[in-house]
Amino acid sequence: MRERLITLACAVGALLLAAALFVRHPAAGSRSVALPTTIEHRGNGLLGAWTWLAAEGVRTVSLRERFDAVAKRRDLARDGNLLIVTLPVATPWQAQESRALDEWIRAGNTLLALAALSDRPDWSHGGLSVHNDLQRLTGLDFEPAHTGGGSHEPESPEAAAARLIEASRELAKPQPGTLVPNRPPHLYLHGVSRVLAWSDYAAQPWSVRLPRDGFLLSLAHQAETGEGVLWTRLLGEGTLIASGFGSLFSNRSLGQADNARLLANIVGSAVRPGGAVLFDDEHQGLAAAYDPAKFYNDPRLYRTIGVLAAVWLVWVLGGTRLKLPQTRVPAPREAELVRATGGFLARVLRPAAAARRMFEHFFRRLAAGSRRASPGAGPPWGWLEHHPRLNRAEVQQLKDWYARACSGERVPLARLHNLMVRTERQLDI
Repeated sequence: MRERLITLACAVGALLLAAALFVRHPAAGSRSVALPTTIEHRGNGLLGAWTWLAAEGVRTVSLRERFDAVAKRRDLARDGNLLIVTLPVATPWQAQESRALDEWIRAGNTLLALAALSDRPDWSHGGLSVHNDLQRLTGLDFEPAHTGGGSHEPESPEAAAARLIEASRELAKPQPGTLVPNRPPHLYLHGVSRVLAWSDYAAQPWSVRLPRDGFLLSLAHQAETGEGVLWTRLLGEGTLIASGFGSLFSNRSLGQADNARLLANIVGSAVRPGGAVLFDDEHQGLAAAYDPAKFYNDPRLYRTIGVLAAVWLVWVLGGTRLKLPQTRVPAPREAELVRATGGFLARVLRPAAAARRMFEHFFRRLAAGSRRASPGAGPPWGWLEHHPRLNRAEVQQLKDWYARACSGERVPLARLHNLMVRTERQLDI
């Protein structure tokens, strides 16, 4: 039990170390922000508008590619489509997209740009490029509206710093902004009395400057400031609609006041039979291509890692042998002792000395087993050469090896041993 507890502690420590090295931790105080995409179900997402239009029989398309690829899609009609773009964007624009989008609108389509100018939902906080992006898409220039009682004096550095600090502080409670139609109401505003937008940060009113090369129609203004917040202009055979409120059709706004009526009027006027409503998800980070941030933010990744970690822990604790069985080494046999001793002697004993010692023992055995051989008379070569049972060549081989051993030359010990054994058997000793 103790071994398994130690193994569990080590395994948990290894998992924590891996998590500290490879898992990304959000910065302190950061929180997840709901982006205006068609898959976002929180307050600032567009899933409500997507679902509602689809339920009403309007074809909806989540655009997850660049604008220059829209005209090449065979599943979309050439004209009669509505593209809804929210600004600021999370993915920067490319130069060719502006030209492709301008041609697409002039071919008979409609662009609805929802720019967070007069409202500031949390996803637009820090989006400094909203004015440049809106000017690139619509051709309209925007400048801060003067709300100081008509005074046009330059703002002091202290007042500007205080205003920036106040603008960067999140509001304790979201503040509404109200869109009110101008008179007489436009087709888009039929049956619309007021539309609400919500700000999570302090908003700055903006006013539009008329383009030099066209006519701009102001459709509505903000009730709190009196500045315009909804404009439209013709562009070729198509239409461009710009809104200074970026949260008009978000999940938390769509069901309030006349927001849904405004969206229905725009869709009913812009979308022709065979057309579709396109939501720009590409520039809000929802791309069809691989996105590392999206991969790491997917909760399925962490659920998979959790399952694998649990299976690994179960295997470590239950499927591994934590303690090896004790094995007893048996006592060595006599043959093993002899072999080990012989190996040791073979490393330190010279072959010539071993051969001489083997001949000494051989001559003693001959003297003990034969009555004719005497122990002290020297090598009995004459007796061996005249013995009828022995081969003269083998006896001569013994004599040659004996002479080589006495002179210190190397002798093949294994062959010498075998020849001695065969000689003793022939003599029946």
